[in-house]
Amino acid sequence: MEERIVVVDDDAIILKNANRVLSEAGFKVTCLKSGRLLLEYAKQNTIDMLLLDIKMPEMDGFETMKHLREWERENAKHDIPVIFFTANDDCASETAGLSLGAMDFIRKPFVAEVLTLRVRHLLDLIRLQRDLHAEVERKTKEVEGLSLHVVHTLADAIDAKDAYTKGHSGRVAEYSREIAKRAGYSSDRQEEIYMMGLLHDVGKIGVPDAVINKPGKLTDEEFEKIKTHPGRGARILENIEEMPKLAIGARWHHERFDGRGYPDGLSGTEIPEEARIIAVADAYDAMTSNRSYRGVIPQDIVKAELEKGSGTQFDPQFASIMIEIINEDVNYQLHEQLP
Repeated sequence: MEERIVVVDDDAIILKNANRVLSEAGFKVTCLKSGRLLLEYAKQNTIDMLLLDIKMPEMDGFETMKHLREWERENAKHDIPVIFFTANDDCASETAGLSLGAMDFIRKPFVAEVLTLRVRHLLDLIRLQRDLHAEVERKTKEVEGLSLHVVHTLADAIDAKDAYTKGHSGRVAEYSREIAKRAGYSSDRQEEIYMMGLLHDVGKIGVPDAVINKPGKLTDEEFEKIKTHPGRGARILENIEEMPKLAIGARWHHERFDGRGYPDGLSGTEIPEEARIIAVADAYDAMTSNRSYRGVIPQDIVKAELEKGSGTQFDPQFASIMIEIINEDVNYQLHEQLP
């Protein structure tokens, strides 16, 4: 594919010569006479390399480049590589151009072979940088995929301690991500809260199986053992330096909006948003999962419990979003499915 070069200069002779030299070298060349025309052209066309004169009437090259970079940032576009044309051997101009992000300078009048080699070498460098960036991104995704696999495996191991909560962590993670999405979280924050949801119960690793699987009511002593799992989970996850916020869901998903939760008795907005979301998702899944002493609770009762707990047990905003999800689930599909 031909690489697209745009040359901007108010000198018709420079434009003519640059067009001839670069076209003969195999590039697709567009010549423009002003910065204003360039800014209009860039909005509608792809540019692989820009050759931009510094001294032009109306708007000089530096001002043109500033406007171009502003437009690129506002529209999330990649920076177009820029080579400045200059007739002066001026150190101050070069410093100003490089500070704006120019890649090189070419003196006017230019030598045909020098122009061609500079453009070709810079395009090769840019291509190499992009290929390297793509390879780094690919490897990063591989590592993230491996990390997610490890997290899922750990979540499954946690759920396996409880004979009646298979898949609980995964469902809480999914519900939490959907609540976060509807609350306007960015995609990165949605994935972050998904990971928090997967590991919110990691502290149960240290709770005896006999307590977790007890079919009847827990004694006060047994409940105190259950209540240790948020703190224990947070201590485990705080050691993962790459994801410093991961411990939030584990530590505070049993806090209540009215301050009567545990382990720290936080209330309202003292409780991190992510933990408030996970608390709603966790309670929903608890009510819609099978237990040794009951089956899945009917949907209308689940909805009524969330409405009742809004503002006391749950953050009203996130409880409202979960109720919205329930209202959309007309066939009651969101609950634990028996094998």
